[in-house]
Amino acid sequence: MTVSGDLHERLWENAPACRAELPDGSPVWLVTRYADVRALLADPRLSVDKANGDGSWRGFSLPPALDANLLNTDPPHHTRLRRLVSQAFTPRRTESLRPVIQHTADTLLDRIADGDEADLVRDYAGPLPVAIISDLLGVPAADRDDFRLWTDTMLLPPAGDRAAAAAAIGAIHSYLQRLIAAKRADPADDLLSALIAARDAGDRLGEDELTSLAFLLLLAGYENTVHAIGTGVLTMLRHPGLPLDVEELLRYESPATVLLRRFPTEDVDVSGVVVPRGQTVLLVVGSANRDPDAFAEPGEVRPGRAGGHLSFGHGIHYCVAAPLARIELEIAVGTVLRRFPALRLAVPPGELRWRPSFRARGLASLPVLLR
Repeated sequence: MTVSGDLHERLWENAPACRAELPDGSPVWLVTRYADVRALLADPRLSVDKANGDGSWRGFSLPPALDANLLNTDPPHHTRLRRLVSQAFTPRRTESLRPVIQHTADTLLDRIADGDEADLVRDYAGPLPVAIISDLLGVPAADRDDFRLWTDTMLLPPAGDRAAAAAAIGAIHSYLQRLIAAKRADPADDLLSALIAARDAGDRLGEDELTSLAFLLLLAGYENTVHAIGTGVLTMLRHPGLPLDVEELLRYESPATVLLRRFPTEDVDVSGVVVPRGQTVLLVVGSANRDPDAFAEPGEVRPGRAGGHLSFGHGIHYCVAAPLARIELEIAVGTVLRRFPALRLAVPPGELRWRPSFRARGLASLPVLLR
């Protein structure tokens, strides 16, 4: 949902919650002020369970085996699932992945180092997070390009082709079923094997929950990180000489423009506007992170600015993999700028192609000159 600064300002000033319609016709409420978005992210009256909606939300049509994940469940089920996953993403555990991430970044950049031009989304920002989350989960290297293609097709089908999106979802589902069966027969030292062991040991993890967790971890570990790396490099190129500050990059260009839809379980007052029970609420973090009431001169990149951005969410649904994403972004952006000190855009900024999405802020490509 890319909107102009003037529209952001009108929404902040006059419409703390306003009605809108998505491209698919779904009616939603948009909440854009930082204070409101942050408060609602931690408000237990806003459910992520679609059963609490009025039925007007469309979104992805996923099979049950991919839908029973953290993004669609409230406590106590959410608490149980998050506890199983969070141990894999502690700051200490993710910090131990730093050498792997650095090696992956260097290897990808080695492949383009002999050329004069590159597309940093295709050649770098895309394959890097796929490699890292696949290593963590135990996805074989030979299968990673397929997963990336299926995911891109699911998220952004060609010309809105719903059949292509459905086929991609089916391919992901079938693949995960085969992968889980292979890991169950021959466990390894990876997160998916550990989740299977927890499920089979009777840790109250259902088979659909297991498949859904694998799906969510692969998807979340890929999409937002690709966007964050791409826009992070772009921001640094457009502001040369600034020190790298991951938190400020995430605030300035939020990879997820809106966070997961919520459904009020009762009427909720948003700064004087009543949002009725069951209707769909979209919390626009891309706008909240530019709210001048929360950040001085929010349209400027200011390394060292005090934190508080909402790009990873807030409350119980705060991104479980945030420590990993921070390290990936730091290494990915820092390494490419270090390796190619003359790096610059190959096209004027106005000619860059962005992904057409109301949910995410991401580049479709990032053509650069390396020297």
